[in-house]
Amino acid sequence: MKHHILALKKELLLPALLGFSVAACGGGGQVQPGAANSDGAGSDALAKADVSDSLGTNAGTGKTGKSSASPAGTPATNPASTPAATGTVLAVGPGKKYAAPCQALVAAPNGATVEIDASVTYSGDVCAFYANNLTIRGVNGRPKIDAAGRNAAGKGTWVVGGNGTVIENVELFGAKVPDRNGAAIRLDGVGLTLRNSFIHDNENGILTNNDGISDIVIEHTEFGHNGYGDGRSHNLYVGSVNSLTFRYNFSHDANVGHNLKSRAKTNLIAYNRFSSTAAGETGSTASGQPSYEIDLPDAGTSYVIGNVIEQPAANQNSTMLAYGEESTSNPGKDLYVINNTFLNDYGSGGTFIYVGDAVATPAAIQNNVFAGTGTVVNQAAAVQTTNYKAANPAFVDRKNYDLHPAPGAPFINAGSQPGNAASGMPLAPAMQYVHVAGGQPRPASGNIDIGAYEAVAP
Repeated sequence: MKHHILALKKELLLPALLGFSVAACGGGGQVQPGAANSDGAGSDALAKADVSDSLGTNAGTGKTGKSSASPAGTPATNPASTPAATGTVLAVGPGKKYAAPCQALVAAPNGATVEIDASVTYSGDVCAFYANNLTIRGVNGRPKIDAAGRNAAGKGTWVVGGNGTVIENVELFGAKVPDRNGAAIRLDGVGLTLRNSFIHDNENGILTNNDGISDIVIEHTEFGHNGYGDGRSHNLYVGSVNSLTFRYNFSHDANVGHNLKSRAKTNLIAYNRFSSTAAGETGSTASGQPSYEIDLPDAGTSYVIGNVIEQPAANQNSTMLAYGEESTSNPGKDLYVINNTFLNDYGSGGTFIYVGDAVATPAAIQNNVFAGTGTVVNQAAAVQTTNYKAANPAFVDRKNYDLHPAPGAPFINAGSQPGNAASGMPLAPAMQYVHVAGGQPRPASGNIDIGAYEAVAP
């Protein structure tokens, strides 16, 4: 029988093991100077050949939902007039008390729930709001929020000034500002959870502050084709916060930026798919040419477990996962890359994992499939254990992303138990990604397979 690769119950406790907390109206104006965390020139040591600063991220359409956030600058002031918590439900939509979401978001007291009916598209409805412990959710389908050329406070569509905000089941697109870093969701408060949403075609999908204390949770969400196209904006950009939990998401086709960028002290990136379509290929958004698929520029204790990470043939940087390439300013310098499936469709080489020269701690790289050409890792001291590299590994259906090992594949039962991280967190994968933006328990029979998926029993 396979080793029991962590029970589902334990997987659901991963944020707690890391100390994570699951918290996770029209306007204009210019962004205050220095307010946005919008990468200055030269901030990425490995910026793609034609991009001189930090790059971006990608996402996808979630079928079930859970949480999210990103970087920014000067926090909005939380007005003292915010009403006390009442548990109020504010209904939004045709025939409701509030015709548009921002009418309700601005009026909501602490602890309220705003339910947005999906029967219409809300165009040009943008705002900053400040209630704490606010829950925002789409009902009767997934409502579409189109910024339509407008912005709140020069920052984006929804500027979240309260603490402990939860956003579920919404579609946000069209965020643009004069400074070219307009975010669908701009976090100025503390803590954010994003679930079951679709964030696409914005200058930034999510942009967070740099408060050092926020815990960001993003689950079952799709990010696609976000980024202005200058390499400074991304599918999502999480600033210097306490922690990021990013799981069961689909991030794809970032427009020159990264599919995921995070400066958080601790990162749990598990059971996601990072990929992009070829030019002209049908997808949920236009095709993009991302830079890094995952960028963790300030290092930090980071767990990259059970993901599908694909680099398209047309890209802006041939590195797929970058770690500590800008600095080692975060307290932790330990990177764990466990049971992922990397797919390099760039035919001219590249690097699967790049570790910055200032990172002294050896990266732990175990049970990964590396498909295609390129260098596995540049760090000479990295500890590489039971990985599998081949030009064309034996997957069930590579073209259609069925990346289970095919019968007889040499990476079946060929892995080794990852054990625990220095923090004590178990590293063995408990789940595996299901498209679109979902997950399922990873089977356990015999020895653990190499890669993001266990072979299907005959």
